[in-house]
Amino acid sequence: MLTMILNGFNEVLALQPMLLIIGGVATGIIFGAIPGLTATMAVALCLPLTFGMTPISGMSLLVGLYIGGVSGGLISAILINIPGTPSSISTTFDGAPMAQRGLAGKALGAGMLYSFLGGLFSIIILTFVSPPLARFALRFGPFEYFAIAIFSLTMIATVSAGSLIKGLLSGMVGVLLATVGVAPIDAFPRFTFGMYELSGGFNLLPVLIGLFAISEILKTAETAINPDIKVIQKYKVKGFGLSMKEFLGQTKNFFRSSLIGTGIGILPGIGGGTANIIAYISAKKASKHPEKFGTGVLDGVVASESANNAAVGGALIPLITLGIPGDTVTAMLLGGLMIHGLAPGPMLFVTSGNVVYGIFVALFIANIIMLAMEFYGMRIFVRLLDIPKYYLLPVIMALCVVGAYGLNNRVFDVWSLVFFGLLGYGLLKTGFPLPPVILGFILGPIAETNLRRGLMLSKGDFTPFLIRPIAAIFLGITVISIALSIYNEQRRARQRIEEAAQELQE
Repeated sequence: MLTMILNGFNEVLALQPMLLIIGGVATGIIFGAIPGLTATMAVALCLPLTFGMTPISGMSLLVGLYIGGVSGGLISAILINIPGTPSSISTTFDGAPMAQRGLAGKALGAGMLYSFLGGLFSIIILTFVSPPLARFALRFGPFEYFAIAIFSLTMIATVSAGSLIKGLLSGMVGVLLATVGVAPIDAFPRFTFGMYELSGGFNLLPVLIGLFAISEILKTAETAINPDIKVIQKYKVKGFGLSMKEFLGQTKNFFRSSLIGTGIGILPGIGGGTANIIAYISAKKASKHPEKFGTGVLDGVVASESANNAAVGGALIPLITLGIPGDTVTAMLLGGLMIHGLAPGPMLFVTSGNVVYGIFVALFIANIIMLAMEFYGMRIFVRLLDIPKYYLLPVIMALCVVGAYGLNNRVFDVWSLVFFGLLGYGLLKTGFPLPPVILGFILGPIAETNLRRGLMLSKGDFTPFLIRPIAAIFLGITVISIALSIYNEQRRARQRIEEAAQELQE
């Protein structure tokens, strides 16, 4: 293996692959930082450029785009409270409040550093233990995926700040919105109202941009005329903005989040959009002060950015070893391999080992270049905070519309963007949290599809969902999670009643 890794370095350290990695990372960061543009879009646009390249050069470009695109989302998530990509949704929860408190440099520095470390962690896993991990993931069938989706849906209770009931209702809204379009398996149309545009349902990108970007623009536009609005404090950035004590204090959080990101990345079809939310939730549950999450704590940024970048290496594990893409970007990378006549799978290590380890080395180098570019560009990024809102908001709005339209070249997606923007704004005004909506929208179809597949395999029998070991374990954890959520909600209610009673006595 060591010889193959050295050969990979020899292939990638040539002039053309290195220039392509640098260009790919820079382009990816730009696509990731602009709301509405994603790593998937960047790879899709550049995929035709790889036709005339060697396999190593072509994959170096695509890998650079992937790494830069996933990490770039933290820039807009922290500075303007709008996730640049689905992978940076939970980065907004604490990154943006840190920026509002004058800690934008620290939030950016921590996000960049842990993006690098999370990516490095998953690349090491990918390089050395991908075959056994892929074989284990192969044991997951519809019964197991259904149980995982149901367990993940119970996390809505954790991301629901304030009222548990409102959080659950927001999650139900997300699940219901995901049912629009043709049903999985039998393709029966649901809630299309005779509109052919709704046959495919709502795409995640307009939903995400609408709920988080457009609603945030409307909210900011509303408060911009308020004379009491807080001005971002001046700050200085030294290094990555972290002390050694803070860095060491995040060790458990980093490893836990990176393991979650890598593990979720391995499971096909889930990806970094879910990984960052689950890692954030896990960090909140493990914290001694969970009530501080959402107010601007470092733990939330570390968890989100470690997980979403760790999902990159995780998603490549089933692609390389089994030929199964872990997310939408790796589906594009699958096309990149096939363009050059390479069939991903166990035999790829035998027939084209130099390409496989070249990809691993390209990932490693792209990760380093990403850190360097973002670090030295940090002072440029933070200057976005000084741009007047009446200049910045219209530009962001235009980019959101371009991103939504460019997805499928449909005006319908622009109208979807407007609809979800108004919906998100209405939910915010009435106190309903937005993260559960996205969680329900992503996980609802996964649960429904695998439930129907499982019932088809079992001929309508629900027993396998309960007796298969992995599925049973996740469903058992689900029941415990629900019970704990109810107990904690009741305990908080009792505490509020006791505090109110003490105030009345005083």
